[in-house]
Amino acid sequence: MCGIVGYTGSRQALPLVLEGLRRLEYRGYDSAGIAVLDGAGGLKIAKKAGVLANLDGHLGSGSLALAGRAGIGHTRWATHGGPTDRNAHPHTGGSGKVAVVHNGIIENFAALRADLESAGTRMRSDTDTEVVAHLLAAAYRDGPTAGDLPACMAAVCRKLEGAFTLVAAHADVPSVLVAARRNSPLVVGVGEGEMFVASDVSAFIAHTRDAIELGQDQLVVITPDSAEITSFAAAEPDFKRFRVDWDVAAAEKGGFSTFMEKEIFEQPVAVERTLLGHFDGSGVVLDEQRLGVRELRTVDKVYVVACGTAYHSGLVAKYAIEHWTRLPVEVELASEFRYRDPVLGRDTLVVAISQSGETADTLEAVRYARRQRARVLAVCNTNGSQIPRESDAVLYTRAGPEVGVAATKTFLAQVTANYLVGLALAQARGTKSRGEVAWEYAALSRMPEAVAATLTVMGPVRDLARELAHSPAVLFLGRHVGYPVALEGALKLKELAYMHAEGFAAGELKHGPIALIENGLPVVVTMPSPKSRPILHSKMLSNIREIQARGARTIVVAEEFDDTVAPFADYLIELPRVPALFQPLVAAIPMQIIAAEIARSRGYDIDKPRNLAKSVTVE
Repeated sequence: MCGIVGYTGSRQALPLVLEGLRRLEYRGYDSAGIAVLDGAGGLKIAKKAGVLANLDGHLGSGSLALAGRAGIGHTRWATHGGPTDRNAHPHTGGSGKVAVVHNGIIENFAALRADLESAGTRMRSDTDTEVVAHLLAAAYRDGPTAGDLPACMAAVCRKLEGAFTLVAAHADVPSVLVAARRNSPLVVGVGEGEMFVASDVSAFIAHTRDAIELGQDQLVVITPDSAEITSFAAAEPDFKRFRVDWDVAAAEKGGFSTFMEKEIFEQPVAVERTLLGHFDGSGVVLDEQRLGVRELRTVDKVYVVACGTAYHSGLVAKYAIEHWTRLPVEVELASEFRYRDPVLGRDTLVVAISQSGETADTLEAVRYARRQRARVLAVCNTNGSQIPRESDAVLYTRAGPEVGVAATKTFLAQVTANYLVGLALAQARGTKSRGEVAWEYAALSRMPEAVAATLTVMGPVRDLARELAHSPAVLFLGRHVGYPVALEGALKLKELAYMHAEGFAAGELKHGPIALIENGLPVVVTMPSPKSRPILHSKMLSNIREIQARGARTIVVAEEFDDTVAPFADYLIELPRVPALFQPLVAAIPMQIIAAEIARSRGYDIDKPRNLAKSVTVE
């Protein structure tokens, strides 16, 4: 949700923290702020509502006034309190010597705030974060942990309910930062004579690729030369050291005008890297497989849980897994899953899909499944994050960092990973022979070429999108695996261009949605293959005739050399021929291009759409 950076070392903290915030601004851009310890008992703070550039302008030539070798910074996605200067982080407590930044939600903040106010504390913001700052200041001032900042942080965290990452600095200990996490991401960057803490490794990747992923309810104390990890209580800390396998260039635009455009063109590599190393000659293998063949063989039902774009990738997974394994598959919004009390058991497999591995709703769905003794397999893009850590098996998508808020390459990587999950289940259950699994994997291995070929013919699609920019709405239709593509196309347009857009299963058209069709309305239709899905293809042609007869403008996405569809398409987008189940890997690309170009034509920020953040780490 929000982005956090902390630094302590021999260099000036301000430019390093600001640099980290620029790389994390995709996590929130309602406000930004920074606090620097001057080393002489002082704590200087600057913060401003709006995008990070507003803070840069506020600092201006006065940035030298924030000199110091330790500091913390924050870029905010507002939850408690509006996006104003006074609600921007960092927040201070007590006499102003302690500063705190926070990602997440303190669920019991109202009760804690009432206690503080009844004791005479005057609140200066509407946030839940300020409560933590005052509690920390009070604990440091007096009580059993007085003067011990790490012990004070642990004591305060034990009082908090909810999801949070906290980083605190105190003017009395100018080279020390203390950070803590529960249900929210936090990584430590280990440098030479300097240390970082951040929400994401991209904040410090320009300076070190050595990192530590903290476990649940853990606290880290960093100084320029050390990182000491403990738990809120007496439990033995459970953390993971790792080395980041991508560099700073992967987080830069690389000559593209937006991160999203760059990430769209990285999709062939994202698919290829997701496949890499997952076939050993005898079958499909997962990354951290703590589920053996025997456990997979006994699975009698699969639930896929996810949110947003990841949910759409799960809908594609349903078609593949059911086709290959003959297992029943349910795809559920993670935010609804545990609240309807689903029936799970030891032979249920829950596939949890999350780009960040920290998505709050999906994480809680995983925990619910584990309590019901179901087995959990995570599909994730972030090594060492919480969802993989709490799952029985993991398949990492390896798409690299995705800065654009609207998912593109991570969607294609998730779809690819879901195919691998389906093949792993099929080989374990014996519904596919070794040769059949090898054949499917080989076909999947050719998909990066098809994705790359699709990207080369998107120029005319950009021109079309600019024509559509003034349309009041766009509808998307699909059948079979084209239906999730339609949903994803509509979601992209909502996210980026703020347009009314809906995706429908084309067979449902006559059951109500056809009433929306009017003269000139653009309708994007994803066609099944006429060779591998002839019946669905003929039914889809009927759908196109129905909407065209009512004045719709038909934009048809079809495989190349499909001559039957051209007479019914006002605009035809041709895709490479691919196996029917794998069509979403190419069909999603024009949906991404259309949404991005319409948003650009309307003058919107493609990388940072309004009201959205990259990782939703609160429910």
